[in-house]
Amino acid sequence: MSILGFRSLRGETVALPPEIAFLLSHAASPMLLAKAAALARASGTDAATALIQSGLMDEERFYRALALTLGARYLGARLPLGAGARFPDSLVAGVAPLDPGTGAAFVYAPRGRAVVELLQGRSPTGLMPAITTPTALRHAIFAQRSVGVAAHASDDLLRRRPDWAYNAVPVAPLLALAGLVFGAFLFALACLPAFLVTAAWVLVQVGFLVLLTFRVAAIGPTGRIAPEDTPGQRMSDVDLPVYTVFVALYREAAVVPRLLEALTRFDYPVAKLDIKLLTEADDAATAEALARLTLPAHVEVVVVPPGLPRTKPRALNAALPLARGSCLVVYDAEDVPDPGQLRAAAEAFARASPRTACLQGRLVIDNARDSWLTRCFALEYTALFDVLGPALAAWRLPTPLGGTSTHFRGLMEQMHQKAR
Repeated sequence: MSILGFRSLRGETVALPPEIAFLLSHAASPMLLAKAAALARASGTDAATALIQSGLMDEERFYRALALTLGARYLGARLPLGAGARFPDSLVAGVAPLDPGTGAAFVYAPRGRAVVELLQGRSPTGLMPAITTPTALRHAIFAQRSVGVAAHASDDLLRRRPDWAYNAVPVAPLLALAGLVFGAFLFALACLPAFLVTAAWVLVQVGFLVLLTFRVAAIGPTGRIAPEDTPGQRMSDVDLPVYTVFVALYREAAVVPRLLEALTRFDYPVAKLDIKLLTEADDAATAEALARLTLPAHVEVVVVPPGLPRTKPRALNAALPLARGSCLVVYDAEDVPDPGQLRAAAEAFARASPRTACLQGRLVIDNARDSWLTRCFALEYTALFDVLGPALAAWRLPTPLGGTSTHFRGLMEQMHQKAR
């Protein structure tokens, strides 16, 4: 399909990419489309994504116009999914079967350059499907396949890699065994001669001394700086990867306004941001707090279906197939990330070895002066993220990762491989 264009007020021809050029016949503003095309060129993404992500056009309006152009049926909020709809496969592919009698065999929510392929007559199902929005398809899958979503979040790792998964066992036998071992230890200690008890106590103290020495040694020079830690040339917006941001929220209504303000201050192309706020189905207070705010087009709320165990990892597992970025970061609700953190992480990944799978952001307590307890937290975080962590990395030893501000890369490729 050729690239269409129109004449601007200055007389020159402005080219429009085909994924948005069809909107000219649906009363879309030529200047608005030109702005989306310029934004796409500047950020190195497709114009359809730039148009919707930047809030220049509502997602529903775009897909309704696409359906009219194709002569296809548009399906909105109510999607009668067929028996073959699966999580996460249907969401990763953007295609799901429909109930018989719906008027189409499949419903399709194309993104980005897939829109061009559909306009050129290439459909993933071979026939012209019904059209819907990615948001409507996600809502339908989560609502009609909630049991499957919950099972995937809780048990998918156990099914695929049981050697990596934690397999819960009854707690009572373990507690009884621990009690027996502790009792036997106390009995043996009581029967030992005094000099052996003293020797055992000295060994314990030597162990504490070794740990203390290790921590003190971490204060000194930590050796050569890793390549990913060396400041380099600023990457252009075109070269930056799409970045997914996950924030798990549960009973966090009080911090929602501050969190959203922080998430909208990133020094990163908005067309390449994919921010998802994860909430639980029974958390009405947080849902109401989010409903009172006007969310940018690149920020969406994902409601995780009920299931056990109700934990942050389960919520992240449920949302992982929805990630569109080749890089991903996890934040906590109370975090206020530095505006330049995503760009710094992307640049560090670009400089680092391909074997570098993740990066840990430095965490700082910002209310250290509030109380004695917060001062203790501030000291602990400073010791861990400013001293011990860098030393362990320099010494090539296993480094603990925090539950927040941890950046990963290569996620989309893995998800598509699993879908295939």
